[in-house]
Amino acid sequence: MKKAILILFILLCWKSQAQKTENIIIITTDGLRWQEVFKGVDTAIANDKKFNQGDSTYIYKKYYSAKSEESRKKIMPFLWSEIVAKGQIYGNREYGNKVDVSNPYWFSYPGYSEIMTGNVDLQVNSNAYKANPNVNVLEFLNQQPKLKGKTAAFGAWDAFDRILNEERSGFPVISAFDKVGGNRPTAVEKLLNEMRDNSFKPFHEDECLDVFTHYEALNELKTKKPKVLYISYGETDEWAHAGHYRSYLDAQNQVDNWIKEIWNFVQNDPQYKNKTTLFITVDHGRGDKTKTQWTDHGADVVGASQIWFAAIGPEIVAKGEMKNESQLYQKQFAQTFAKIMGYTFTASHPVAEEIPGLQK
Repeated sequence: MKKAILILFILLCWKSQAQKTENIIIITTDGLRWQEVFKGVDTAIANDKKFNQGDSTYIYKKYYSAKSEESRKKIMPFLWSEIVAKGQIYGNREYGNKVDVSNPYWFSYPGYSEIMTGNVDLQVNSNAYKANPNVNVLEFLNQQPKLKGKTAAFGAWDAFDRILNEERSGFPVISAFDKVGGNRPTAVEKLLNEMRDNSFKPFHEDECLDVFTHYEALNELKTKKPKVLYISYGETDEWAHAGHYRSYLDAQNQVDNWIKEIWNFVQNDPQYKNKTTLFITVDHGRGDKTKTQWTDHGADVVGASQIWFAAIGPEIVAKGEMKNESQLYQKQFAQTFAKIMGYTFTASHPVAEEIPGLQK
């Protein structure tokens, strides 16, 4: 009898171990407000001729509904169907469910540094800051024997080489107009390089269009099968800064479509299926109290510290939209990534505790 119980216990432990996440994909979409994520179209902005690009009819037809739950689903149908059903979504402040950055600057480099290092370094106070001296969680994971050489990052913005300190970190960081494939690109990589380099460059050489970052990362996922992958889209921030609300909503909708494409691939690939966690978030929020400040962020913009995140995967409890009052912080993400992968992130700098209650 004791032997049978022991065998059952071993089998149960083996089953539990088999369900552990073996891969993680982290996605950020720069400066996407929680307001559109949870409440849909902001009519005060959509009706303003300064922001609707002369096409409020398009905005209303494609994304608006009198019910915020329907409007938000029109903009992000995958988030509000698959992820809400099988994962968790945080940051709806209408319920007091708060997520904020901890750094006092409320713009991109400090935000991405906080996400990836689990720490607020007050010296990281500029988007032009040098190569990040703080160790990031991707670097830490890449040092683990089972993950060595299986980490990659793709970002539309050229600052990611510095944010993730590519020279020190030891994994490839493809940002902006960096070429994929090195000196021996495949036919697909060569085409991606040519298309990106010969594309329309609305953000000049600092940032490429998100479509190139997406397909470079997707090609990496399909061919090199990384276990740790980071993808950063940038157009939600760029179109907001330009005051183009229609394009901002389109970029938000497109990111949702790309997340769906990534998830559909991993759920149909033997290496990734039911072994992969997807974590989606942003680097900072935007203004809202004064509606004209939706285009901006920074320490002088009320509400720009307010962010959101979502997660789905075998370790994530299916709780849906979180409606409990709570306060979480961006600096908790790095340790959360490590814990999801079965590790504890340690560095010479402090690392905040993981998000409680996210995993099974």
